[in-house]
Amino acid sequence: MKFEIVTIFPDFFRGPLEYGIVRRAQEAGIIEIGIHDLRAFAHDRHKTVDDRPFGGGEGMVLKPEPLFECVESLGVAPQPERLSGRASESVVALSAQGRLYDQPMAAALAQLERIVLICGRYEGLDERVTEHLADREICVGNFVMSGGELGAALIVDTVTRLLRGALGNEASSQHESFSALKAPVKFDERGRAEPDSTVSAAGLLDYVHYTRPAEFRGIAVPEVLVNGNHEEIRRWRKRRALEKTLKNRPDLLDKVALSNEDQELIAEIGREVQETRRT
Repeated sequence: MKFEIVTIFPDFFRGPLEYGIVRRAQEAGIIEIGIHDLRAFAHDRHKTVDDRPFGGGEGMVLKPEPLFECVESLGVAPQPERLSGRASESVVALSAQGRLYDQPMAAALAQLERIVLICGRYEGLDERVTEHLADREICVGNFVMSGGELGAALIVDTVTRLLRGALGNEASSQHESFSALKAPVKFDERGRAEPDSTVSAAGLLDYVHYTRPAEFRGIAVPEVLVNGNHEEIRRWRKRRALEKTLKNRPDLLDKVALSNEDQELIAEIGREVQETRRT
């Protein structure tokens, strides 16, 4: 996988992309990252990459000329080929007006061979860039940032960890919040399914975790996690994942298919909440 990042602050990426999984993936040859200074494609004396918007308004807008020249210098396929899926690459415009980034989008990007990330700045990009150069417009959250550099680093990280070989444990990306992947069934040497106490997040928040010590400042790890009963652990984890989702991200429940067990647990949680309020 090759990432190409177009930015007016190339030095910004000297830190965020040199640690952890992203660094190891680069060293292993799983990914390659190219940083491209947009000002190198501005040909006036002041290396101007922005200008005031037509029609008036506050702020400055990134000009189309250096952006088109920079991206086209990378030899990307024409936009129609990228939109049709005939080219295994994408040009992404990072913009507050884009589609909200999520885990399924990261998974889709992870299927490509190259991703070009255009970092917006100021009031945004000339619309001709998003309409005729990029094939995707992405917003990383419902908030305003100073530019797309942090968003680009976020996309590099979230996509990289989905690539084969990037994680030490391939199953890790299947048991995370927002993951729609199902855990693979494991079989013993006799062909029997092995008990598995893990719970696939399946689009919801992940279950809660505890580690050593078993007791910390008088707070003990829940007994169910140390009793060795895989089925009890699985059900407890599923319930805690649902509790966490109901508390922090109830909107996610409208986006996933809930099993009968999920619905039973949600009803059980609801009854306990009502009982607590009455007492």
